[in-house]
Amino acid sequence: MSRCRKVLGFTFVEILATLTFVAIVLPVVMRGISLAASSAGETRRRTQATALCQRKMAELAIFPDLAQYPTLSGEFEDSQGFRWESQLADWQETDLKELVVRVKWDSRRGERSVELATLIFPGAQGQ
Repeated sequence: MSRCRKVLGFTFVEILATLTFVAIVLPVVMRGISLAASSAGETRRRTQATALCQRKMAELAIFPDLAQYPTLSGEFEDSQGFRWESQLADWQETDLKELVVRVKWDSRRGERSVELATLIFPGAQGQ
């Protein structure tokens, strides 16, 4: 009479193959997660900078003495880490002025910025 022995468990080769697979795949997956999180953070900062830029542009466009200060700069009191600068220049050969507002911030990849421009008629400011 012969008895069949059933062996339960994994062989050493199977365990070694699984560990090798995990050692190769896990760093790639973690890098992908890290990139996705970094990209989401960068997108959030860029969106915030764009909103700040629009707000500052609206503020400056109605500033009555803007023409006396062709360049201005500062920091946002309510949004730490963001800086702004503006430039006012003649636009072509008209009475219009081009207002350019740039918001800057520091990220892991260096300094980033968002820039918006609009045309304004200086005589209509503050009205």
